[in-house]
Amino acid sequence: MGISHYIKEIGRGKDGARPLERKQAADLFGQVLDGMVTDLEVGAFCVAMRIKGETPQEMAGFLDATRQRMQLVPASPSNTPVVVLPSYNGARKLPLLTPLLALLLAREGLPVLIHGTPTESSRIFISEVLLALDIPSVLAIKSIANGELAFVPSEVLCPALKRLLDVRRVVGLRNPAHSLVKLMNPCAGPSLVVSSYTHPEYAVSMGQTFELTQANALLLRGTEGEVVADARRMPQMEAFVAGRRVLLQDAQSGTLASLPDLPKTTDAFSTAAYIQSVLQGKQPVPASIARQVEHILQLSRQTSAHPVDQTRHELQ
Repeated sequence: MGISHYIKEIGRGKDGARPLERKQAADLFGQVLDGMVTDLEVGAFCVAMRIKGETPQEMAGFLDATRQRMQLVPASPSNTPVVVLPSYNGARKLPLLTPLLALLLAREGLPVLIHGTPTESSRIFISEVLLALDIPSVLAIKSIANGELAFVPSEVLCPALKRLLDVRRVVGLRNPAHSLVKLMNPCAGPSLVVSSYTHPEYAVSMGQTFELTQANALLLRGTEGEVVADARRMPQMEAFVAGRRVLLQDAQSGTLASLPDLPKTTDAFSTAAYIQSVLQGKQPVPASIARQVEHILQLSRQTSAHPVDQTRHELQ
């Protein structure tokens, strides 16, 4: 069928472009993932969406198409919600502490899934830090037990999505896949997606998408785009329970009263050594990350123990 008629709608510039309906967006993105379009059309799609920006309806359609083509992680044996941590930004100036968040959650008995892939060459990525912690990648999809951490590379979940993420290395621009991976739920059973944004305008669109898709999620301004709370300050955190938005944590202005002794470099081995030191109790858990763990534990307990309507009431 081709996607030229969609590109005509979304490619008219910031002011002239028309948004797609959810089903149209799913059809467009499905054709891109299935390799049914030319490289030129993929480039046109990526640039057009970068200029226009995705609407919640369009992102919901992109998520629909991706889920249909993804290997889903089975429900945990206990049916406990799997905590999903996307990791695609990596470390630029600050150490990558997403593995610390994941290991703290696993230590509390939750099943934890990290998915991600390097998207550029100048940062330290999750796979490097996990390797320094002796945590290998999972190369075959399986269920995740309570207290277990699994890192599943993006190409294992959906090879076509990995190919679209890699377009950034060619054209030098983000495309809808880079936003989608922070919102997607790769689990067949109960789950809680932890997501982050870098700029306030993304908080609006991401929140609206969670509402539209009736997601269970936690949304915050993370660390350099990663889903872990900034160790130096307390960010705002919002919960979404079946799409219902609830404010859990107000942002704290300025820095925390007591700052953690973070590594001075971002290399994987220094970061891994710091994470091990915190887990062994030699250094305290940064206050903002400890609070993030508390909120995730609360959401996990309430979404697994009660019906959705009851959970909404208790979160208010």
